[in-house]
Amino acid sequence: MHVARLGGVQPAEFNARLLAECRQLLRDDAAGRAWSRTNYPGGYTSYASVTRLHRLSPTFADLERRLDDHVRPFARALRLDLRGHALAMTDCWVNVMGPGGAHGLHLHPISTLSGTYYVRVPRGAPGLKLEDPRLDRMMAAPPRRRGARDGRWFEVAARTGYLIVFESWLRHEVPPQRAAGQRVSVSFNYSWF
Repeated sequence: MHVARLGGVQPAEFNARLLAECRQLLRDDAAGRAWSRTNYPGGYTSYASVTRLHRLSPTFADLERRLDDHVRPFARALRLDLRGHALAMTDCWVNVMGPGGAHGLHLHPISTLSGTYYVRVPRGAPGLKLEDPRLDRMMAAPPRRRGARDGRWFEVAARTGYLIVFESWLRHEVPPQRAAGQRVSVSFNYSWF
């Protein structure tokens, strides 16, 4: 897993532009709002309506370039053999999670690397909870002592201006959002075919 500050030229100004576009999409995307009412309670996502934002907006194209500076070295560190193919962003969508919103356990099929960039995170908002992929092999593990970290899960804090990149097969979720305000993020997938 890779966790880092996004960086690039004028990160605060860039983040403000990105937040404005995320909020504009929330207002304009009637299909996404309708889908979210049923499938993303307590929030909005453009996952089922607008998923190629990096091809539609110069701001999201700039985000793609900034993410590339993290994704490519992470892929090299994983020693992925891409067989001469380029690792490229295939999907990019907005998530706005209000109080009470959550995102259930899932993975990203037909992708190589996935991640999230946190545009705005209110104090106390949940991070990204990742499942230990060895979970099915822990069937005879003894219980943990009081105060011990639950070894079946690992949570990465969500912080404004930071990104998380992980292998797409890793199951993850976002616990219920109990903070006041909206948790705004952009999720993405990269693939090599």
